[in-house]
Amino acid sequence: MREVTIAAAAYPLDYLPDWAAYEAKARAWVGRGAALGADLLVFPEYGAMELASLGGLEVAADLEAALLEVARHRPAMDRLFEALAVQFELYILAPSGPVIEGGKRLNRAALYGPSGPIGAQDKVMMTRFERELWNVSAGAALQLFDTRLGKIGVVICYDSEFPLLSRALAEAGAEILLVPSCTDTVAGYSRVRIGAMARALENQCVTVQAPTVGEALWCPAIDENRGAAGLFGPPDAGWPETGVIAAGALDTPGWVSATVDLDQVALSRAAGGVLLHRHWPEQAAPVAALTITRE
Repeated sequence: MREVTIAAAAYPLDYLPDWAAYEAKARAWVGRGAALGADLLVFPEYGAMELASLGGLEVAADLEAALLEVARHRPAMDRLFEALAVQFELYILAPSGPVIEGGKRLNRAALYGPSGPIGAQDKVMMTRFERELWNVSAGAALQLFDTRLGKIGVVICYDSEFPLLSRALAEAGAEILLVPSCTDTVAGYSRVRIGAMARALENQCVTVQAPTVGEALWCPAIDENRGAAGLFGPPDAGWPETGVIAAGALDTPGWVSATVDLDQVALSRAAGGVLLHRHWPEQAAPVAALTITRE
């Protein structure tokens, strides 16, 4: 058995007076996750936006200034989560947030392990807010992280609603898909959850949703946050019949954790009651032969 304990954060965004407060919060959250026996901690999309509070109320209240303030603190945040992963000897998908690179603003989630940085995934599908109001650019490529825990892909929030992205990662070997999210309505949260569950079904793998929760009215970019953390698998033999491995209550902060056996991913793909992972290519021929019949 290749057992991995994964904890997903339902993470509230706080107004913080200084960097020391942020560091204390991050350390406390990682410590609580480690106490659950987690091998992998997953923080949410735009969880880094609480760093905008370090610029004061006026900065945090302005979309442009808040983004730039968070990007300014990003190197320090990266060093912090790297150090925490090493100290607690576990893997951490750190809170995603803006980085500025080559003149572009990107929404980046970085993965750290007990030996230090592993890599980062930029969000590749931008929401209307990111495209039309915030000028955040799409990432250029997907990354597969081949770790000692297993093969991990990251599909950030809206990315999880586009099946070809997760399919590419699954074909490259992904056994776990991490889905950090940030949504301001139950409908938005539901879209991401449904996407995460569908990707687990299609690819016969584990998906992990970690959302922001609660109000942060001091920052319009992340002022309202709805969601619940959850871990999902294919509803087939060896998995829960509902496909829900573990789930938290809506809008309730904290960790949701479960232990999964990654050997079960391989078993489901090879000998499951259904073989979606194997049968995926069979869609191509009828799609190519599509015809339109008019009355």
